[in-house]
Amino acid sequence: MSCGGYFQLIMSVSVQNIKKSYGAVEALKGVSFEVERGELFGIIGPDGAGKTSLFRILTTLLTADEGSATVDGWDIVCDYKSIRQCVGYMPGRFSLYQDMTVEENLSFFASVFGTTIQENYWLIADIFKQIAPFKDRRAGKLSGGMKQKLALSCALIHKPSVLFLDEPTTGVDPVSRKEFWQMLRRLQEQNITILVSTPYMDEATLCDRIALIREGSFLTIDSPSQIVENFREPLFAVNASNMSLLLKALRRMPEVKSSYAFGDIHHVVLTTEASPAIVEARLKDYVFPDLEMYPIPPTVEDCFLSITV
Repeated sequence: MSCGGYFQLIMSVSVQNIKKSYGAVEALKGVSFEVERGELFGIIGPDGAGKTSLFRILTTLLTADEGSATVDGWDIVCDYKSIRQCVGYMPGRFSLYQDMTVEENLSFFASVFGTTIQENYWLIADIFKQIAPFKDRRAGKLSGGMKQKLALSCALIHKPSVLFLDEPTTGVDPVSRKEFWQMLRRLQEQNITILVSTPYMDEATLCDRIALIREGSFLTIDSPSQIVENFREPLFAVNASNMSLLLKALRRMPEVKSSYAFGDIHHVVLTTEASPAIVEARLKDYVFPDLEMYPIPPTVEDCFLSITV
């Protein structure tokens, strides 16, 4: 792959076999994927899975050990200066200047990219109007949701073509999380490519496509609906008075492929040849006369756990 050219106009992000290690720890184990222009692409996985390392590599803040990638057609090694002009990056940890006001932070980031708040205000208007009443407040004194909106505004002020959001809703209240995803959909209408990482499986359904990541490897890449549709095994919710003992009993049964706590119930994946009626009868006869067992549709979290448990 040559350096310096503007190519791959259809694919906004293209990654081939990216690897990164920190000593003996393999953070990324040969990750490959592509993101189309204007797509909202989610990378879903727990803390420590490699999401932040991947985003830092793609935004040229970290160098990969092996592999290659382009962002908006620019090579991440040869064309790092061009990439830094065309991407917006919102790190997982709030990284704006705590002692500067909301307006001062936004003006500073606009000046770094050689623009002004006024020039691209139309792009952040829906977001900024929610924090405008606090424009003279120091950033460090904002609530979690307001910090999130300010960080997103600063990442957008230079009108990036690709936006990287690293766990943007972690530690944010449910209402602010919902508002944030609504803002992302409006940004997508401006043909901005958005890559967002999150540990929250329920947010996966809000993306066009998702990659499930664990221990530095992508397990699968597809639309959320297709990932759920590919889950072919019988899935049941199970509940009884002694949930801890029930989980232990389930894990000893040969008919049970996997079982795990899921909120205040247990989810149970049976082998395809197992009889749900027989499993339920055996559990009731054993020590759970009050047991309830019923079939349920899978979620993205069930699909992730079915691969990893």
